[in-house]
This record gives sequence, structure tokens and C-alpha cells, in this order.
Amino acid sequence: MTDALTSPTPSTTHTASDSSNENAVVLLSGGLDSVTCLYWAKDRYAKVTAVSFNYGQRHNSELVAAKNIANQAGVDHKIIDIDIAQLGGSSLTDHDMTIPDGDADKFPTHTDNIDNDAIPNTYVPARNTIFLSYALAVAEVTEANHIVIGVSSVDYSGYPDCRPEYINAFEVMANLATKAGVTGHKLHIQTPLQQLSKAQTIQLGNSLGVDYSQTISCYKADSEGRACGICDSCTLRKRGFSDAGLADPTRYSEN
Repeated sequence: MTDALTSPTPSTTHTASDSSNENAVVLLSGGLDSVTCLYWAKDRYAKVTAVSFNYGQRHNSELVAAKNIANQAGVDHKIIDIDIAQLGGSSLTDHDMTIPDGDADKFPTHTDNIDNDAIPNTYVPARNTIFLSYALAVAEVTEANHIVIGVSSVDYSGYPDCRPEYINAFEVMANLATKAGVTGHKLHIQTPLQQLSKAQTIQLGNSLGVDYSQTISCYKADSEGRACGICDSCTLRKRGFSDAGLADPTRYSEN
């Protein structure tokens, strides 16, 4: 069992009381983390727009989950088509590469020094930068002051674009590069899960009424959305439910 749930620490100091009349854009993959962020944002902001990406990922069933979850949550939902797969370089987009099985004991933490060998081939080059750039455009169009992304530097696979220093740098860039930023309507990149373990994330979502049985986190989910149970993402997810002391509602395929 993990320590008691701690309050999420976004990248800004905005609270529910001073942001309840503001809008937010949430990056929604259909996975556990992003859905927790969706409900976190719904609890705080006047209007939430969810944005998902059809980027050539092998686990396309996540988009079906994202659409259903956004519909149930009652938020506007945009699915944007971009073809990162043509660039290669990741087992999540290249069918000739093998998605590795997960080993929770080898996952880095925010205190580890990350080198090239520690970053799994499921890392998609520049993915969060690309996604956040599209979300930035959506934020300007929808007059949103906040972009919410479910990155964490506690329980994660070692991706460089999940680190707080990256998020902070992108926020600086966003306010230099946009009409909203230069006209005094500051944009904030919110990372409510940044300092939370997977168990704490699940506890947070549970308190917000998230139905995790609808979410798909697996890198190798089948066409029916059933998880493999052995990839990095499944390994972290399983450990999260176990540490949180909650039943895992994930539908797993029969291996």
C-alpha cells in the first residue's frame, strides 16, 4: 500500500476558486492517466475540450475508448489526424519493431539519471511536443487558459518529454509564440499527476468518479480493447491498482 493520497501539484498555482470561469484543453489518449486528468479538469474549469490524436499508433482501440469517455463526461472532443508513423523510430508506430515486456523493477524514477539505454523503444520521438503544439492551437481557438496533460515523473517509463523541466520550458515557449500569450492571456500547462505515483493517480481518479474499466492503457491492446497484461504500460497499471488497494477492472486478453 502506498502513502496516503497527496494533493496534485500542477505547474501553476491556479486553484479551483480562481479558475472556475476559465476554459481548459485536455490531452485525452483514452488511457488511465489522461482520463484522470479529464475528470480533474472538469472539476475545476468552466468548459473542457478534450483532444485526441490518430497518429498511426498500433493500439488504435484507445481512440474508441477516448471517444466514449469524452461522450460520457459530456465534453467537446476533437480527434486530430497526424501521421507520426511515417517517421518511424518507435515500436508504438512501427510494426517491424517489437514492443518490450514491462519490468517494473527497472523503471526509472524522477531521481534517476536517464540515459539512452533506459529509454524504451515505446518512446515516440517528439510526441508530446507535437501533441502540445496542437493543443496550444485548440486552446487559442477555444479561449482556454489551461492545457492539461497527464505526464508523471514518478511512475513512468523514462520518457524525456514527461519531465517537469520540459513542461516548464514548453509553457514559456507557448506564451512567447501565441497571440494569447503576447496579449496578456497567459497559457498554463497543467500537470496534476506530475508528482503522483500510479497508485495515487488511481486514488485521485477514484475520488473524482472515474470508471477505469473504460480506459485502455495497453501498448498492445487488441481490436476489442483487451490489454496484453505484460507491456510497460500494463505493468505500471497493474502495480498501481495493487498499491492503491483497489480491484483492477482492466479487461485482459487470454495469453
